[in-house]
Amino acid sequence: MALTAMASEGVVAIGASAGGIEALTELAAGLPPDLPFAVMVVIHMRVGAPSMLAKIMDRSGPLPAAAAIDGAVLEAGRIYVAVPNNHLLARDHRVVLSDGPWESGRRPAIDVLFRSVALDYGPRAIGVLMSGLLDDGVAGLRAIRAKGGITVAQEPTDALFPDLPRNALKAGVADYTVAAKDIGGLLTQLADRDIEEQVMDPDGRLELENQIAMGARFAISVDAEELGPPTAYTCPTCKSALMALGENTYRCLVGHAWTPEALLLARDCELEETVSAAIRILKEKAKLSRKLAEGSSPGADFERYAASADEAERAITVLGEGLLSRTARQ
Repeated sequence: MALTAMASEGVVAIGASAGGIEALTELAAGLPPDLPFAVMVVIHMRVGAPSMLAKIMDRSGPLPAAAAIDGAVLEAGRIYVAVPNNHLLARDHRVVLSDGPWESGRRPAIDVLFRSVALDYGPRAIGVLMSGLLDDGVAGLRAIRAKGGITVAQEPTDALFPDLPRNALKAGVADYTVAAKDIGGLLTQLADRDIEEQVMDPDGRLELENQIAMGARFAISVDAEELGPPTAYTCPTCKSALMALGENTYRCLVGHAWTPEALLLARDCELEETVSAAIRILKEKAKLSRKLAEGSSPGADFERYAASADEAERAITVLGEGLLSRTARQ
């Protein structure tokens, strides 16, 4: 397919989550008007919720920003913002929008964008991870570095929610750490650096993950042997078996992917839902037992119904106290 516009030689891929609007606004204000790379932005967003991020970034700095359109050429000096319920990727210097499987319960996901630019741009990719919770994007920064690109994390003390940049630093995958307002100046230097062209070694696992993310939901038949060894875990989304892709990612046979932190949070949510359901059932049991006891004459039936109600109420107390204690620790 012939390009109808001049494709950028490099790309800046930016990921953020909670607190990301503020961080991205500061970043956009500091971008140079002559940035020679295209800019792609993913922020976690709710399914079905409208996103105003493109308009916010467009009026916050000198570079034009717009919602990403599938198939658009990635041009230098332009910002392409992810849209709700679609992964944002790069392929052959063009935008790809995909409704591929959720990753860490998200679509769009940061790791998806970072992996794709690592494969498409190699040493001409720059990954930036900003304010947010958990660890989506950490594995993606690792992929960018592995392909010769440069990685940047927002200074954790500068982020409203420091988990994302802090986890990147903890994993040792950030080459630079700066405040949001200073990232634009750093990008100017990095885009102007001498880039040594290199032949990238194929990475079957990375390419498989990229293929899964680009595919339509449920369209990819995932071979468990290609993914990695099985684990004792199940996917919170579809309950199929999870395979280990290295130490930092799990993926199921349907294609859903999970980082360790996101998987742990999903288990917490499942636990709370399960305990809440158990408390509801116990309350119904206690209420029904009391009603039956009230309608019974003194004797064996009355004692059995009363004991059943007492047992259910004790269990409610224990489960409720445990749930409150776990919530207080979070």
